[in-house]
Amino acid sequence: MSVKIRLARCGAKKKPFYRIVIADSEAPRDGKFLELVGTYDSLQDPAAVTIKKDRIKYWMENGAIPTDTVRSLLKKQDF
Repeated sequence: MSVKIRLARCGAKKKPFYRIVIADSEAPRDGKFLELVGTYDSLQDPAAVTIKKDRIKYWMENGAIPTDTVRSLLKKQDF
């Protein structure tokens, strides 16, 4: 089992809000996660992204793999 850095969807219907979480790769998308490390709000203009860089760096050093979407968000945040 590997650990992933991925998005978990929150918010109401037609109004998505995402949490950036550290989760086991076999856990459901909106299921149990290990740690909350940021948020992503795609409805704001420009999109609002907040991340805890120190915690993401810690998890990546310990083998966590970001998904493609999270990787692109991290690049936009100069990480």
